[in-house]
Amino acid sequence: MKYLIVLMIGLSFNSCKTEPLKFTVGNPVDQLQLRRIDSMPNLPKPFKILDFNNIARKYDSLVYDPNQAGEYWPLIWKDNSRKNFNQETYGIYTAMGDARQGIEHYDGIFHESLASIGSVLGSSLVGIDKSKQNGENYVGMLKNYFNSEIEWNIVMNNTCPEVAQLGGGYARDWWYDVYPNLLFYAVADFYPNEKGYEPILRSVADKFYEADAVLNGDYGYSFFNYATMEPKKSWICTQEDVAAGHAYVLYSAYQKFEDPKYLEGAKSSLEALLNQKGNSFYEILMPFGAYVAARLNAEEGTNYDYSKILDWTFNADPLCREGWGVLVDEWNGYDVSGLVGSTTHNGGFGFLMNTYDTMWPLVPMVRYDQRYANTIGKWMLNAANASRLFYPNEIPDEHQTIPEEKEHTKGVIAYEGLIKSSHYEEEGLYLDLKAPIAIGDGMKWNKDNPKVSQFSVYGSGHVGIAGSIISKTNIENILQLDLLATDFYKTEAFPSYLYYNPNSETREITISVGPKEVKIYDAIKRAFIAKNIKNNFSFSINKESSSLLILVPQDAVVLEKNGKLYADDRVIDYRYSEAS
Repeated sequence: MKYLIVLMIGLSFNSCKTEPLKFTVGNPVDQLQLRRIDSMPNLPKPFKILDFNNIARKYDSLVYDPNQAGEYWPLIWKDNSRKNFNQETYGIYTAMGDARQGIEHYDGIFHESLASIGSVLGSSLVGIDKSKQNGENYVGMLKNYFNSEIEWNIVMNNTCPEVAQLGGGYARDWWYDVYPNLLFYAVADFYPNEKGYEPILRSVADKFYEADAVLNGDYGYSFFNYATMEPKKSWICTQEDVAAGHAYVLYSAYQKFEDPKYLEGAKSSLEALLNQKGNSFYEILMPFGAYVAARLNAEEGTNYDYSKILDWTFNADPLCREGWGVLVDEWNGYDVSGLVGSTTHNGGFGFLMNTYDTMWPLVPMVRYDQRYANTIGKWMLNAANASRLFYPNEIPDEHQTIPEEKEHTKGVIAYEGLIKSSHYEEEGLYLDLKAPIAIGDGMKWNKDNPKVSQFSVYGSGHVGIAGSIISKTNIENILQLDLLATDFYKTEAFPSYLYYNPNSETREITISVGPKEVKIYDAIKRAFIAKNIKNNFSFSINKESSSLLILVPQDAVVLEKNGKLYADDRVIDYRYSEAS
């Protein structure tokens, strides 16, 4: 009966077409696989999905409270050094008890945009207006990270790199210089009218465009001096995957400013990455290349085969940074598959921030290329489940390095990482613990409070990425993934969700579609599966399969144009005319 309804709905739209519509029945889009994700468990255990949205809101209310009481609190302070912009800004601790930071150290100048811009993004993603919060405009204060005084004229991880290096911060490490610009661009999409943002966005895009031209396809460097426009090498790995960061910013700039040179630069940067002979995944930027490629194919008519970018992201075989990728493992009964980090260091070392931030590009990628629905759905189930193990209230004390300190986290600050081996190589530290071991790097660089600095304030602030994407359904292990939440600078779109069924049998899902009538399109079936639906809607998903549902207003006119399927003027299937 369901297939008959699908056919009738398809026929009812024939008068609206510009080309013959072929609403296929029972002909789903063939799914593409990634061998490393295939090796992950369908049903990770022990299983529990946190309410990431609630954690993000609680994080914001506590960390952005300058009057929050308790040892190591508050975690925020004001910085009146007025670096780069003649205004007061603020800092957030990188880690709890970070002895390098706070108003009493380096006049409060040393703080990281990974913490502040990252947390503003996370809070904005769950609906908090950071431009008008308790009388403060935290969005406006982020402008101080635009390093004009040293003439780099891009957003950087510190307002004053020289002080950051004195405080033990990194020397020039390319991803640290590029990634804050992706974060800033994402924040700017929430606040398009923020005063002073547009010149910064323009400057960053121009610098990245010019840098790509200088590099001319060769990104084999450790960093780039954006003041002198010269690439440099050092003891740090060459980071060819920075090309993905350039491409992401440039395509975002193209969407915002409609300047064709930014589209040209996005393509050039992406092609530099695609032309690499081997895996150059270094920290976080690689998966953004997959998103840009999928979106360029969908929106600009390119035909990039970006499967290698996904392989490089997951397969943990980079040329320089040995073992960097995505974990596929089980440690003493705990599945840790899906976490992003090193697969070899300490037997495996997953990081919270990297795991959250990889969700950002890969989930919306599926909207532009539904062939990866099963793959990303399965990875997200594993990653979401394993992410809870970073939180001290979610992992048994016998698996924590400092369970006696967890009260200081107030339930919102997580450990920086999880390791397998109890021999901490950098410090020669032996921990009599069984894996997974919740730990952090703070003990290496924070000599005053080495223990408590294992709690990562900066990484925990990115929880809003997961909080905006992940919702639970009536079936415990079938998640609702919002494909629009982190799809920044997108064209207008109807609500779009991915559901993956990891079970060995068909399951029926019930979702809420709201009070207004909709017709529901499944981009994997390439068919409308229901019409005149409001409030609750139930549908079935076959075992180990996905549904990608778009909620289209009931009265929207559906037509096919140039191989894409539209409802009114919004694309609901970018690959509609593609062979399955």
